[in-house]
Amino acid sequence: MDEVTGAQLIAESLKAQKVEYMFGIVGVPVIEVAMAAQAAGIKYVGMRNEQAACYAASAIGYLTGRPGACLVVSGPGLIHALGGMANANMNCWPVVVIGGSADRNQETAGAFQEFPQVETCRLYSKFSARPSSLEAIPSVIEKVIYQRIAVRTSMYGRPGACYVDIAGDMVNAKVDRIVSCCPSPPVSLAHHGAITEAISVLKAAKRPLVIIGKGAAYGRAETALREFVEKSGLPFLPTPMGKGVLPDDHPNCVAAARSRALLQADVVLLLGARLNWILHFGLPPRFDPDVKIIQVDLCAEEIGNNVKPAVALLGDINSIVTQLLGGVRNDGWKYPSDTEWWNTLKDKIAANAKISKIVYYCIIIYAFLSFLHLQLLPHDCIIVSEGANTMDIGRTMLNNYLPRHRLDAGTFGTMGVGLGFAIAAAAVERSENKNQRIVCVEGDSAFGFSGMEVETMCRYNLPVVIIVVNNNGIYSGVDPETWKEMAKMGDLTSIAPPVTLLPEARYDEVMTAFGGRGFLVRTVEELRSALQLSLSDWERPSLLNVLIDPSSDRKQQVTVTCQEYM
Repeated sequence: MDEVTGAQLIAESLKAQKVEYMFGIVGVPVIEVAMAAQAAGIKYVGMRNEQAACYAASAIGYLTGRPGACLVVSGPGLIHALGGMANANMNCWPVVVIGGSADRNQETAGAFQEFPQVETCRLYSKFSARPSSLEAIPSVIEKVIYQRIAVRTSMYGRPGACYVDIAGDMVNAKVDRIVSCCPSPPVSLAHHGAITEAISVLKAAKRPLVIIGKGAAYGRAETALREFVEKSGLPFLPTPMGKGVLPDDHPNCVAAARSRALLQADVVLLLGARLNWILHFGLPPRFDPDVKIIQVDLCAEEIGNNVKPAVALLGDINSIVTQLLGGVRNDGWKYPSDTEWWNTLKDKIAANAKISKIVYYCIIIYAFLSFLHLQLLPHDCIIVSEGANTMDIGRTMLNNYLPRHRLDAGTFGTMGVGLGFAIAAAAVERSENKNQRIVCVEGDSAFGFSGMEVETMCRYNLPVVIIVVNNNGIYSGVDPETWKEMAKMGDLTSIAPPVTLLPEARYDEVMTAFGGRGFLVRTVEELRSALQLSLSDWERPSLLNVLIDPSSDRKQQVTVTCQEYM
């Protein structure tokens, strides 16, 4: 066997485990690792902040089913990545973080950027270790990758963040090449008796509902799930990142009657979704106190969390949906389309389609996103969205038609993920020649977390359109004249409301400064023109800085139609 450096061994170990993308910021001691990764055929994207790099790498795991790698330097570099690791762990997305650290002979001596990295990462990941030697690197990385998918060394588990610590003196040291690939992860099925029981509970239901979570998206369950829904005739409701597993315009989708469906369902088939804050913990007053839950999940610890299930189906979601589909096929059972429950849901959907009773923070954001959805966005675009008002309203107004085509703040509610997610999606799109648009809809506050990543987009010429919904603040801001008057009154640190940002900040010029397209948008016509140009001319990234009324506050049951604001 020929000799390789530690950097080469790391890169070849990642490549052997089918890691195709690496995001990071290089410096001592990991520069050689990034160079070796490129030489091994791994696509390397240099970012401007380690947190955004980790967000991007974790999004790769969700989009492709194989973990992305995040490469960081020691000490502060690793600390910056912790936010991304925590977000990946909460979202159950696979990511491998590789961090440089002090030379082994300098430990505890006050080495440059010395920090207890392995110990710290244990709080933010499901696996954290430093290989004891160069020879141990392949097996540690194999263990990490395999744990990302199937968790070989524990009884059960789910994807999350893993950390591998690499001492600086290992990077250029030589060792014999020893690389192997882990076997494919095992796939588990639910017990046959539990499947029979679940189908029996569904048959007895008067008001059944299927809830599709992002676990179904990650598990690639869309084909079996679509056939199951159509064979069974059951209504379904997607969670925010379960949108697109089945198209939002599918006739069985009852998202437009979400509150009614959750409140009155007597049986819920829960597919890869957690009964956490996003689903109101599965408890009254949002759910019927006597609702029966059929819970399908990969993780045994999740079964019965907050609500005891009537039936528990533990295992791979795609496989279990296929089992349920087989049971429905065998009996020929189908939930009737003329039941009182279906009529109730259809009446509610029709009423909401005619007259929208908006209980949103900003009626103008609603109007803007309505316009965006109805007229401009391609059905196959990947939508990235963040920002409190923008994301919440966008979940309702911006439809998804394909699986894994929506990325947002997710389970952890993390702001700042948007540009990293968009870069990851664009890298995959370019690599696989899918020709799908990546549209990143951001609040102005959310954009500020990682705005410098527009330079990354321009440097790699990534196909991203950023739309900043700019109301001059967090939730809401003030107009320029009010800002000037406040400035005359004294020190703005004592006067300006904490939610305010600089009025009419020129985020479009940030994109222009790096060679992308920037558009300042004040009218519907300017929006239409800028977006059409950005979507048709795909030569460079674009940013639309859409100025909206900063004084629009929460509206209580205001009745509007889309046409009134178009």
